[in-house]
Amino acid sequence: MIKVGIVGGTGYTGVELLRILAAHPQARLSVITSRKEDGMPVADMFPSLRGHVALAFSAPENAQLDQCDVVFFATPHGVAMAQAKALLDAGVKVIDLAADFRIKDTAVFEQWYGMPHSCPDILAEAVYGLPEVNRDAIRTARVIGLPGCYPTSMQLGFAPLLTQGKPLVNEGALIADCKSGVSGAGRKAEVHTLLAEAADNFKAYGVKGHRHLPETVQGLEAIAGRKIGLTFVPHLVPMIRGIHSTLYASLLPEARNTDFQALYEAHFRDDPFVDVLPAGSHPETRSVRASNMLRIAVHRPGGGDLLVILVVEDNLVKGAAGQGVQCMNLMFGLDETTGLRHVPILP
Repeated sequence: MIKVGIVGGTGYTGVELLRILAAHPQARLSVITSRKEDGMPVADMFPSLRGHVALAFSAPENAQLDQCDVVFFATPHGVAMAQAKALLDAGVKVIDLAADFRIKDTAVFEQWYGMPHSCPDILAEAVYGLPEVNRDAIRTARVIGLPGCYPTSMQLGFAPLLTQGKPLVNEGALIADCKSGVSGAGRKAEVHTLLAEAADNFKAYGVKGHRHLPETVQGLEAIAGRKIGLTFVPHLVPMIRGIHSTLYASLLPEARNTDFQALYEAHFRDDPFVDVLPAGSHPETRSVRASNMLRIAVHRPGGGDLLVILVVEDNLVKGAAGQGVQCMNLMFGLDETTGLRHVPILP
């Protein structure tokens, strides 16, 4: 059994990790930390876990995280890099759901996250935890920087277009029009996520620049092996879970005869959590709710030169906790689908 610790288990990604790991056949929840809730049974905070998780929260200074096989950080940015070295020295693997080990250039990280990076040596060895792109590297990794929710949808949506050796689309002018439910903002109390603010409303934000932009560009350039230009506009929609990304790419003349439906189906043929829908489909966020599945549909309106890719995922599962468990499975030699075959919830 894999002994699992979770640092910061009181947020939405933390409780999602608990939900998934409580039913994982090869994982045993050993420690979950929270200074404020020290001693409180987890099920008192999250009644949905009653009968499934018997742990109580532990203050970080009392938690024996060094006795775990793997520790997940479901914490604000900056926490994982402060604790990673001690855990690695104790032989513990680290999976960070925040941004500490996502962006390889420390100057770019510091620009977008407003804090110095305290362990660039560990950052240098960290593997970006997108299994559909980095599966082999994840298997041998000690440290995983898990992708953000928006970057997961954008990178997987564009990936088949960028791996063909030669460009098929105008790679300098990719566009991502993305929408997320309010749980993407976390569980902390903020005015913009209040019911009276977020309900019956729809708005864009971060148009001049969003911290998921440099992460996504870094990932797309790694996939393509060349420079990429991306315009990314996120939106907040009045729902709890889900991301819907509408991606646009202009075809180059030499790619007009390409069968893009076949291209996408072939690219993701061996990826158990990516579902390429039949031609003409329109995926819905509720078709992936509470599951680790990401669904994609490819459109070419009017047979013209604009390709439209529709991508849906659950931001808390494939966009966070579920993808983390998928990486854990690979790191410990398990089938990557272990404990993750949840059927989406409907309605």
